Amino acid sequence: MTTSSRVVAQPAAKSIVGQLSLLDRFLPLWIFLAMAVGVGLGAIAPGIKDVFNALSIGTVSLPIAIGLLWMMYPVLAKVKYEELSKIADAWRQFSVSLALNWIIGPVVMFAMAWIFLPNEPGFRTGLIITGLARCIAMVLIWNMLAGGDSEYCAVLVALNSVFQIVMYSPLAYFYLKIVPDWLGFQGTVVQITMWAIAKSVLIFLGIPLAAGIITRFYFLNRKGREWYETRLMPRLGPTALIGLLFTIVVMFAMQGDRILAQPLDVLKVAIPLLVYFILMFFLSFGLSMAFKFNYEMAATQSFTAASNNFELAIAVAVGTFTIASQEALATVIGPLIEVPVLIGLVYVSLWLGRVAFGRQQTALGVTQ
Repeated sequence: MTTSSRVVAQPAAKSIVGQLSLLDRFLPLWIFLAMAVGVGLGAIAPGIKDVFNALSIGTVSLPIAIGLLWMMYPVLAKVKYEELSKIADAWRQFSVSLALNWIIGPVVMFAMAWIFLPNEPGFRTGLIITGLARCIAMVLIWNMLAGGDSEYCAVLVALNSVFQIVMYSPLAYFYLKIVPDWLGFQGTVVQITMWAIAKSVLIFLGIPLAAGIITRFYFLNRKGREWYETRLMPRLGPTALIGLLFTIVVMFAMQGDRILAQPLDVLKVAIPLLVYFILMFFLSFGLSMAFKFNYEMAATQSFTAASNNFELAIAVAVGTFTIASQEALATVIGPLIEVPVLIGLVYVSLWLGRVAFGRQQTALGVTQ
């Protein structure tokens, strides 16, 4: 579709945000409101902590376990696992993506955590946990808005979903325990076993991953792709937000008194996250250009590497360190920062497409 320059000057920029669903567009607002409700609930009814602690399995309250599992399930039911066979068709691109997601990304987040939070072991651990949880949901939206390769993005999401089951626990143990020991940071490293992390991953990623795979293939076979993508997922997908917001309300109800006493804690975590998202985006874009990938591939690589699976990070932090921990609080701040930053990076990506790739159309099909 071609429009005049008069039309392009205004609506093109606005329509990027306009294409987001109401839930996605205002996700930071919903998270802020959930935080406020949680803090208010904790202040008005201090006994609420005892209620959640009483209904617990191990270190996780039963209501929160249900919320976490539901938060992950709709997201994982969206993933196109059937497209994993396409990996062999673009092994070079997938190799770069694996390096960005599972080597460079964790290293960058580890560095940000130690640079910005050297004396905050709880928040630092929460950031490292977030850096290891590679994006499997929102990246599809950013990639679509930026005009990336949708098929390649779908395969990357499927690959990261499966890869996390294998790699998350050993990498978390490596960056939380082994690397700090190498660097001489034993005095501040959190004492944690790999099994503690693996147990949280197996429960909060393994169960919903299995449920998502079963749901997808069962209904694809019974009802067909069109029904699944246009009827079931538009109804099931948004319910993940209920699980996320419920988890946040309870977490902040448990931590409300501490947050009110130390309001700058959110800012402490927000700054390294902001630097991380921007650094990973430009690093990935530069690497893609060095490998001479086209714009669509470069955009997909960059948004996949710059995004994180905050649902998994929250689940692991809560399951491993308890809901009232600094680690859990740090993971909740992730989506609060990621959503507005990644929307801004969509505009940057479209600009790079025009400047660096000579691309004449935006993701919206508007000639510029």
